[in-house]
Amino acid sequence: MKTGKLVCLALAAVGLAACARDASPLEQRLEAAMEGRLRQCEAKGASAAVVLPDGSLRTATAGVSHETVTMDPDMAFSVGSITKNMVAALALQLAEEGKLSLEDPVGKWLPPYAHVDGAITLRQLLSHTSGLYMFFENQKIWDDLIRDRERIFTPEEVLGYLKEPYFAPGTGFRYSNTNYLLAAMIIEKATGSTLAAEFRKRFWEPLGLESARLPLEEPYPEHMAHVWGDNFEKSGTWRDITFLPRASHDSIGCPTVFMTARDLARWTHALFHGQVLRGESLAEMEAFDGRGAYGLGLQRFPRLKAAGLRAWGHGGGSIGTEAYMIYLPDRDVCIALMINRFGGDCSSRMLRDIGMIAITYGKPLALFAAFDNVQSWMALIWILAGAGVVAYAVRRNRPTVLMVFGGMAVAAGWVSYRQALSLEIVFVPEGVLLAVTGLLLFIRERLRSHGHP
Repeated sequence: MKTGKLVCLALAAVGLAACARDASPLEQRLEAAMEGRLRQCEAKGASAAVVLPDGSLRTATAGVSHETVTMDPDMAFSVGSITKNMVAALALQLAEEGKLSLEDPVGKWLPPYAHVDGAITLRQLLSHTSGLYMFFENQKIWDDLIRDRERIFTPEEVLGYLKEPYFAPGTGFRYSNTNYLLAAMIIEKATGSTLAAEFRKRFWEPLGLESARLPLEEPYPEHMAHVWGDNFEKSGTWRDITFLPRASHDSIGCPTVFMTARDLARWTHALFHGQVLRGESLAEMEAFDGRGAYGLGLQRFPRLKAAGLRAWGHGGGSIGTEAYMIYLPDRDVCIALMINRFGGDCSSRMLRDIGMIAITYGKPLALFAAFDNVQSWMALIWILAGAGVVAYAVRRNRPTVLMVFGGMAVAAGWVSYRQALSLEIVFVPEGVLLAVTGLLLFIRERLRSHGHP
């Protein structure tokens, strides 16, 4: 066989191999992407879970909890403000049962408090349109909680740190933990029970979310991931702060739930698949109305939208922890991600990687997202360059040029891999080009060898 034919066959084989579906398990691909991102940030470990459209759940972990103890899927994290989503779901469920109304004013359920307009509705609390001051913006509360880490603040004490509202109720949007502190207080009045008891009775037990806890009303989970940071001391230190006293922080505002990434993904799937709320209640929760991209205990994620993925859910942060629950409605994929650090953009980049891997798993041509970083633009340049080289090679019958280009594409792919960018963005389009062109050139060589022009 002539050298030209061998080269053409080699091109076809390389191309087909490049554009073939990655046969490695989804868990391995998730872990590789997470490890790549961990190399770029100060977080030591991460835990993620994905619920696919068929309802199957996959988990992945990367890095360590502490010392040489690797992260594992059974480790629980604080979900921080994701608890707001659960509070909103509970309020909507109570509204379905007629135990309260989202139009109820605060004054119907609670006594007067300074700087709290009693006419503010529960709906305005849940949508952050009340205008209420965010107590965490008062430096005095930080001074007090740091001064005595073991102090347990009552809701009434926390409300004592409020200042003048930002705007009149219903005239704007501003995220404020004060809203959900009051919403939780109303729920406890309406049910005659505690938030922890209602969560357990209505959510955790029916859905089998065994890891879920709501300290300080319940014990902290025994198997927690270690968390790292400076414990809000602003000293620049970076150490294991897992067992430092934290009661003061965890008692301020709406309490924070602890759970595993696995159970958070299950919660997300249950919420968006009718196991928690009726359809009309879920529609209310998803009514973003353009106000800060926030509905009722749900937020949209513009960064994922920029990557071609409509996404909503909630994010949360606590001492040394960040967490996300995400639903991709166009792909029916649910994602939970937790990392053992607070701050930076590591988690948002990791979240995008996980989303792209989840939606492209088993679908090799569903590849393209908006290009929002240097590495992805680099991949796009290689794809466009590849198209030009292929056109030249076919026109001039120069398959060797394609081999050279293929090597360069591999180099680009390696750089992308080192930057934790999905290899598919580079290899699949290039693989298709190489495979098709190699086969066409091989067919032409065969026809010429049989006397066809």
